[in-house]
Order: sequence, then structure tokens, then C-alpha cells
Amino acid sequence: MQATITNSTTRYGWGSIILHWLIALIFVGQFGLGFIMVRLTSQRTAFELIQLHKSFGFLLLGLVILRVAWRLGNAAPALPRSVGTLERRAAPLAHVALYAFQLALPLSGWALVSVSMLEIPSMPFNLFVMPNLPLAESDAAESFWASAHWYLAYAGIALVVLHVAAALRHHFQLRDGVLTRMITPSLDRE
Repeated sequence: MQATITNSTTRYGWGSIILHWLIALIFVGQFGLGFIMVRLTSQRTAFELIQLHKSFGFLLLGLVILRVAWRLGNAAPALPRSVGTLERRAAPLAHVALYAFQLALPLSGWALVSVSMLEIPSMPFNLFVMPNLPLAESDAAESFWASAHWYLAYAGIALVVLHVAAALRHHFQLRDGVLTRMITPSLDRE
């Protein structure tokens, strides 16, 4: 038996698993990086961390778009029969909310740098210049997008905490295998 890249009816495949954990790592890391970079006293270090934050933001945006496309092409495994009706209805909504926040956060960051009066170019990992979104530069727009980015970040982290809590509840309290199917891939015989 070999693990497959695509999902089966009972487990996620390598494609979903790798994208899930890579996005999770970057998403949580971005929150930590953003939290640190705005509190530094060294302007040079803060500038370098902001550039790194923007680089990972663009990477996150690309990976989430790929993840959504992958999800549309690979049906999620069915939930175990033990999962109740309310949770069965809430789970897809929670996943849509996570995807929405993972798209909205980098987009709001991109909007923020696009409207900034500082006009500092975004160069993801120093590979190329990312063009700005076609938005008018102004202090008011910059203030709006900075606030939007901040609120989205904290709301996104709250969603991640709920997601993790639900996964741990399934694993330790319900013992229904929901978490393990996002850790061990589907097999070719499933």
C-alpha cells in the first residue's frame, strides 16, 4: 500500500496534508512576525522583518489560492458517523471562514503597502518587484488598511485557535480519527 497525493473517502492525501501544514505554519508564523516587527526599536531590523513579512504574505496568498483550487478538485473525506448534525453543518462553514481569512489577510496587507505614502516596493524574497494593487495612495487609505489588516489578523488567529481546539477535542475527547486523517495520508487501497 502506498500513500496517495489525492484524498480518499476516509483520509486526506499528501497534497492536502502538505498544503494544510505549510499554510498553518506560515499563517501562525506571520502573526508572530507581525507582532514582533511592530514592536522593535531598531528601524533597520523592523524594515527587514517587514520585508520578510510581506514576502511570506505573498507566499501565503499563493499557497491558499492553490489550497482552495486543490480542495475544489479533491472532495474532503466524510466526517465520522459519530459527528453530530450541528458540528457536521458548522465544520464546512469554519473551513470557509479559515480560507476567507487566509485570503483576506495577505490581500489587506498588499492593499496596505499599495496605498502607503512611503512607496516602498514589495520584493518577495528579493526575487522580483510585486506590483501594487491599483489603489489610490493616501494617509486615510493607509490608516484604513492598517486597521483592517490588524483586525483580520487577530480574528484569523482566533479562528485558528478554535480550529485547533476542535481538532484536539476530536482527538483526545471523541477519539474519532478526525485529526489523524490530516496527519497520515490516504492509501491507494482506500
